[in-house]
Amino acid sequence: MIEDIELTLLLEGIYQKYGHDFRDYARASIKRRIKRHMMIHKLETISLLQDRVLHHAEAMDQLLLDISVYVTEMFRDAEFYRVLRQEVIPVLHTFPLFNIWHAGCSTGEEVYSLAILLLEAGLLDRARIYATDINEKALKIAREGIYPLSHIKSAIHNYHAAGGCEDFSEYYVARYGNVIFKPSLKDKITFCNHNLATDGPFQEFEIILCRNVMIYFNTELKTKVLGLMHQSLRPLGLLAVGQKESVHLQGHFQAFNAQHRIYRKSN
Repeated sequence: MIEDIELTLLLEGIYQKYGHDFRDYARASIKRRIKRHMMIHKLETISLLQDRVLHHAEAMDQLLLDISVYVTEMFRDAEFYRVLRQEVIPVLHTFPLFNIWHAGCSTGEEVYSLAILLLEAGLLDRARIYATDINEKALKIAREGIYPLSHIKSAIHNYHAAGGCEDFSEYYVARYGNVIFKPSLKDKITFCNHNLATDGPFQEFEIILCRNVMIYFNTELKTKVLGLMHQSLRPLGLLAVGQKESVHLQGHFQAFNAQHRIYRKSN
């Protein structure tokens, strides 16, 4: 089918020109997002889109926003954060210092959720959180830590559902219809660009969170990324993935909390 050939050429062109590798993303999912982008920009064929993005960097930025999936909120999946409090925090208490990698951090809400959890456990001063994504516009929002005030009601609900007992307003200031998270939370977070499909390890971590990211990858890319995670974890380090994701590198990981998709590096 001509459209499938066009899609293959587009993804290869994007990789060759910009280094963004979507070639091993689940084909049906990325095709659906590209078609939606084409509809918005009134482009009749993928070939026209290819010409546009290869010759105009700003068009690539627009496409990147549309094909990257950003579904996130504070303390998303509250029960997962409750498990972090009850089962993972005690592990972190055994380290004088530790590194955490939050891969696919999107606009940062879940990273600040993690920082709040560590602060309440008295562990934030020991931590260095590396939060990565491929989209610079999303990372800019994350670095600023500024979100619409309209989101705060659900954030407070999720926070308490996740076991939070403090006054949530202690962690932000409200100004001009937005909430701005306090610098004390940001100090231990490094936001940076990292492509799971093409980039290698950059640090050794006690914990890696890569949640609801690999559901958009095909089997080959999932295996590659799990290998990257395994390589990046210290011995007996923990990997947390999304509720609809699983870890299949037999012999390399064992269940730490199978229900909530938390795994321990076994070798």
